[in-house]
Amino acid sequence: MNAKRMILLNIILLIVLVGGGFAGYYYFNQSVNYLSTDNAQVSGQQVSIAAPATGKLTKWEGKSGNTFSKNEKIGTVEMAGEKGTIDMDVKAPADGTIVQSNAVENTMVAAGTPLAVSYDLDHLWVTANIEETELNDVKIGQDVDIYVDAFPNITLNGKVEEIGLATAGTFSLLPKNNASGNYTKETQVIPVKISLDHYGERLVPGMNVTVRIHK
Repeated sequence: MNAKRMILLNIILLIVLVGGGFAGYYYFNQSVNYLSTDNAQVSGQQVSIAAPATGKLTKWEGKSGNTFSKNEKIGTVEMAGEKGTIDMDVKAPADGTIVQSNAVENTMVAAGTPLAVSYDLDHLWVTANIEETELNDVKIGQDVDIYVDAFPNITLNGKVEEIGLATAGTFSLLPKNNASGNYTKETQVIPVKISLDHYGERLVPGMNVTVRIHK
């Protein structure tokens, strides 16, 4: 009985050691060959569409989901001029799809009032925040595997296109104040722009992703 128990224990120990060895090799291989982070999101060029003049917004086609080409008419602002009313077109500053619309037809708007926000959904990219201690492993042109949380069964491909020249915290609206003199050193992150080779999925700016950069 004791002999059988010893054999069983040895078999279990062997399985654990082999399994641990494979797991250790897997994690070693991942750390040596790849740099991964889930501190990443789908990004794009945000374009603000503003009222060109002060007046009444008599026409507005910029509903959420509508797509416009650069300089295409989106709406009309009617102004009071010396010789009567004057119509001024609201035009799209760039190709894009409206993702947020704040405009209401037949209301007064001031020059520069934000009416809508658009993105070119055909030209998105990924912004990954890489810790400063790992930045030496990142080079322009490296291949990247991209996993979008919304599409767990799909792997997208891309390349490192641009490495930020300042930390993400540099652009914070509320930078940290160290007036108290109590300084706690924190690891900073650098935004890295990753191009998307192609995507048939409906990606939208802000989606969470995980990236795996090939070293």
